[in-house]
Amino acid sequence: MKILSASEAVSKIESGQNVFVHSAAMTPTVLMNALSEQCFDKELKLLSIHTEGEVNYHKDGGKFETHSCFVGANIRKEINSSSKLNYVPIFLSEIHQIIRAGDLKIDVALLRVSPPDARGYCSLGCSIDVSLAASKVAKLIIVEFNENVPRTHGDSFIHVSRIDYAVNTTDPMHEGRVPVISEEEQKIGSYIAELIEDGSTLQMGIGGVPDAVLAQLGNHKELGIHTEMFSDGLLPLIDKGVITGEHKKVLKGKITTCFAVGTQKLYDYVNDNPVMEFKESSFTNDTAIIRKNPKVVAINSAIELDLTGQVCADSIGTYQYSGVGGQMDFIRGASLSPGGKPIIALSSQTKRGDSKIMPILKPGASVTTTRAHVHWVVTEYGAVNLFGKDLASRAKLLTSIAHPRHREMLTKAYMERYHT
Repeated sequence: MKILSASEAVSKIESGQNVFVHSAAMTPTVLMNALSEQCFDKELKLLSIHTEGEVNYHKDGGKFETHSCFVGANIRKEINSSSKLNYVPIFLSEIHQIIRAGDLKIDVALLRVSPPDARGYCSLGCSIDVSLAASKVAKLIIVEFNENVPRTHGDSFIHVSRIDYAVNTTDPMHEGRVPVISEEEQKIGSYIAELIEDGSTLQMGIGGVPDAVLAQLGNHKELGIHTEMFSDGLLPLIDKGVITGEHKKVLKGKITTCFAVGTQKLYDYVNDNPVMEFKESSFTNDTAIIRKNPKVVAINSAIELDLTGQVCADSIGTYQYSGVGGQMDFIRGASLSPGGKPIIALSSQTKRGDSKIMPILKPGASVTTTRAHVHWVVTEYGAVNLFGKDLASRAKLLTSIAHPRHREMLTKAYMERYHT
C-alpha cells in the first residue's frame, strides 16, 4: 500500500474500467472530486447505490457513465435528463449477487475507511451494504483514510493488505437532515405506534414518519431492531431502554443494520459500540432471515397507491425519484414473520393537494410493491388492513383513509369499476 495525494491515486484508474463508489455517509468525496478533475477525459463507468454530496463529475463533455442502484437527490435531475446516468432497478438484497458473480464487473473500488488499527484493520464505517462485497472483488482498491469514520462492529472490516493506494483526508462525515415532523406525520405515527406490540422487531427508514413513530414508542417494552438502515430517531429509545432486542431470534440483543445516515451524534454513538451489528445487505435484507424474528413491523413509504393496493414508491410517473431499495425485502419478510405487520405509510395528499391514493397509478409509474404483498396501509386518517380482501373491499377501505376532499372522486371510481 502506498500513501498518495488524491490526484495521484485516481490517476491509477485506467480508461474503460468500472469504478465502484462507497455508499451514503461514506461517499469518498475527496477521491470523487479528484476523479472529476484528473480523469475527466477517461471513459469510466461509475457503479453505486446511493451517494451523498455534490456530484461534479458529469461536466459537459465528460465521458463518465453512472449506473446507480438507487437515486438520491444529488443525481435525481441528471438521471432523468442524461443518457450517461442510468438507474438499475434491483432489490437491495440481491445487488451482492451480481457483484460477486461478476455480472456487475468491478475493476476499482473507491472507499472511505477509518485509519488502520494496530493489526492493520480498517472499518468501512456506516455503510457495509454492498460495499463489502465490492471490496472483495475489486482488482484495485483506493481508499480515503479518514479519522472521522466510526469504527463499527460486525462485518465492517477491510485489512490494509487489500488496499493498493490510500489518501489521508479529514473531511467530516456526510450528515443527514433531521426532519421536521408535520402534523400529518404525527398522526400517521400515532396510528402505527398502536399497531406495534411489545417485543416486536422493527424495520424503519429515515424521515418524518419513521421519526414520528419512534417518538411515540417511549412506553413500549423490549423492542428489537433488524433494519437495512436507521438514523438519529432511534437513539432516544435506546437511551430509555425500550430497545433491548431480547426477543430477537437473529443476533439477539444486537441492533442490526447494513448502513446508517444521520448527525454526528449518531456517528459518535455507533463508534466502537458492540451493541451495533453492521452486516451486508445480503444478510439484513434476506427474507429468510427477517422472518425468523418475532412480530416484525416493517414501516415503508409510498409516493402513491392505487385502489387495488399497488404501491409506487420510487417514481413519479416516468420520473425516477428514488429506487426499489429494500421495501419488498422487508414487506415480505414481515408478512412471513410470526405476528408480523408489513406497513405502507403515506400522507393522504401531496403538498399541491393531489390525492396520493388514486384510482390508477400515473402512466409510467413503477410498481414497487405488488397488491398481493400489501397488508397495512396508514395515512393521517387511519389504518386499514388489505390482506385477504377482494378488490372492491380494498377500494372501499383505501377510500376511507383518503383525504376527505378526494373521497367522492375515489368512491365514484370504484363504483364504476366494480359495479357496486
